[in-house]
Amino acid sequence: MSSLLVALRAEAFLVVRGFGGKLVVLAPAGVALLQFLFTQLTTSGQTARQSLLGNNDFDAVAATNAYGYFVDGIKTGLTILTLLLVAQAAYSFSSERDLGTLRHLLIRRASRSNVVLSKLLLLHLQALIAVLLLLLATGWLAGVFWEYGAVVEDGYELISVPEIHAEIRSGILLALLPMPAAIAFGVLVSVSAQSVTQAVTTALGITLTLDIFKSMLGDWGHYLYASFQPSLLDQSYLQDVSRLVRGYSDVLIDERFYQLNLWVPLPTLLLFVVASLIIVRLRQV
Repeated sequence: MSSLLVALRAEAFLVVRGFGGKLVVLAPAGVALLQFLFTQLTTSGQTARQSLLGNNDFDAVAATNAYGYFVDGIKTGLTILTLLLVAQAAYSFSSERDLGTLRHLLIRRASRSNVVLSKLLLLHLQALIAVLLLLLATGWLAGVFWEYGAVVEDGYELISVPEIHAEIRSGILLALLPMPAAIAFGVLVSVSAQSVTQAVTTALGITLTLDIFKSMLGDWGHYLYASFQPSLLDQSYLQDVSRLVRGYSDVLIDERFYQLNLWVPLPTLLLFVVASLIIVRLRQV
């Protein structure tokens, strides 16, 4: 336990004073807010024009509801956050090994396994803070630009506020479940690579490759943790939630995809963590 505490203190020192830790925490919320600003600039004129013309069709009503934009901001923020976490995880162990600082940490009674575990714990803490900041920032600014409320068309409530809240909670939970596996994958690449450049480029390259080819794998793609996280080519449940909270009824939910979203990420996380611990013990620093 004392060895793990030594590693945790050293890792916390690096996170607090390093640029990478600040970027991971702040960038997702910042990118989501920029998305809101651009969206507001492009849609405000169209919405005003439709109101003047008396056009109150369904698309116009959905375009003024803040919940849809809130979910869009969360999707964008989580996409950026996942990529940053993978890069930061890949950089973490390999950079210290290249600089030689890892050897000094091992001399201070911190074992290789505890160094890896400390990095995993601190990366998850950064992810938690970043997600909380993202939720607060997007929730506030979406309410500033648009109006929260039920989706109503011609006096008929298509989806109520409690139903919207339930869908958003489910979407965020399912989107966050693969994130620990993504972090552990970055750490696995970090302990396996020969250099920091190789670690970061390999981790990001494989992550983006999985994003491109996951839809081509058919049902086999559902066994990849990457299929369930928000991404550039998004097929996560949060993508469906974005349409559901706008009142669209043509969204088809695959129950099998939903169940695999619950069960696939955890075994993948354990597999990556165990593999990282085995490799770091076998390799010489």
